[in-house]
Amino acid sequence: MHGLINKSIQSFLRDTYGEAVWSDVVLAADLPFGDFEAMLTYEDDITQRVLAAAAIRLGRPPEGLLEDIGTYLVSHANNEGLRRLLRFAGLSYEDFLFSLEDLPDRTRLAVSDLDLPRLDLRQQGVNRFRLTCDAGLPGLGHVLVGVLRAMADDYGALVMLDHLGEGQEGEAIEITLIETEFAEGRTFELGARAV
Repeated sequence: MHGLINKSIQSFLRDTYGEAVWSDVVLAADLPFGDFEAMLTYEDDITQRVLAAAAIRLGRPPEGLLEDIGTYLVSHANNEGLRRLLRFAGLSYEDFLFSLEDLPDRTRLAVSDLDLPRLDLRQQGVNRFRLTCDAGLPGLGHVLVGVLRAMADDYGALVMLDHLGEGQEGEAIEITLIETEFAEGRTFELGARAV
């Protein structure tokens, strides 16, 4: 697993729950180190052990924890750069949705050795979509639910999201866009400097 993914999990746990929780997770996951290095590669088993230890330590289902990580990636002040990258996708939440298929390629422009699974968005009807992500990163669908929910808030849209589970094509998420201008979205200026 790419170190950037592991470092994001570590940052989420530290920023959200504190250093003591991260230390407990390091011990429970039997890590031989206390910090992930963003540009290294780790065995997939290490990531799974960290997620399992965090879920047990926090008394949370792994799926809920993964969704919270997705929300953190977009909404926490430490991740303003990622939020800005995602907002470059368009003026509306629907524009953002249609840009998701390009996300793995855009990610590789920034981090060449980070291979995200292919994303496929299909319109199912008026304001209804299905997003499928190829198998490859276990739990990515739940992280995407958190990202999609946080980006809806960012755009001021009201959406209903349902993780449909994993099938032959990968994990699927049903997206219903209920209202495009439900609330005032967060300010975004194309030329603004990232914080």
